Amino acid sequence: MPESWRGPCRGRRDVKAALALLRRDIALAFREGGAIGVALGFYLVVVAIAPFGLGPDMNLLARVAPGLLWIALLLAALLSADRIFHNDYEDGSLDALAMGPLPLAAVAASKSLAHWVTTCVPLALLAPVLGLLLNFPIDAIPILVLAMLVGTPAVSFIAGIGASLTLGLRRSGLLLALLVLPLYVPVLIFGVSTISAAVTGPGSPWPPFLMLCAISLASMVLAPLAAAAALRNSFR
Repeated sequence: MPESWRGPCRGRRDVKAALALLRRDIALAFREGGAIGVALGFYLVVVAIAPFGLGPDMNLLARVAPGLLWIALLLAALLSADRIFHNDYEDGSLDALAMGPLPLAAVAASKSLAHWVTTCVPLALLAPVLGLLLNFPIDAIPILVLAMLVGTPAVSFIAGIGASLTLGLRRSGLLLALLVLPLYVPVLIFGVSTISAAVTGPGSPWPPFLMLCAISLASMVLAPLAAAAALRNSFR
């Protein structure tokens, strides 16, 4: 094989290996089901009990709905964040992946993407149903779902950093939340701004929406590198 072909061939093999790892993680997550069910149940309960605390004022519920839906989604996604690497760490698969030909950053990206597919996408698709409980306008539901689908990749990839930093630690869930929640603030700000602008105006929802896209893209590029560095440190 010519020397100039080895790079692209290696790249194609890495992509195939990363996609195979992604399909495996998605299949395992749906087969186990527990983490997804807990996240969806938590999201449902938090939003459903909010009207009991805020009162029966439907206008108030509609005003707080964007922020409440985003906060509940972030907390629900965190419930399964520590499982991004935990199962593979426990059974030794992560050691094998680290010694394999696939770059560790690609492994981290694949596992964070699997968390997004199996946890954040179902939460985003459940949001319109829960929004109706909060008197959320039906005509704004498309922008609600779009903003959550675009913003939640940042949620999973940032969670990957926290999961790698706390890998193998006792009571890692609480520490992971303390590490990751401050990093979610930009996602929360621009996610709520997008939906609020679409519901109440007067500004356009697209400037904060584009910022949300930029945050997700930056997270998808940079977070796997940080997670891989943390994983290498934990293997020492």
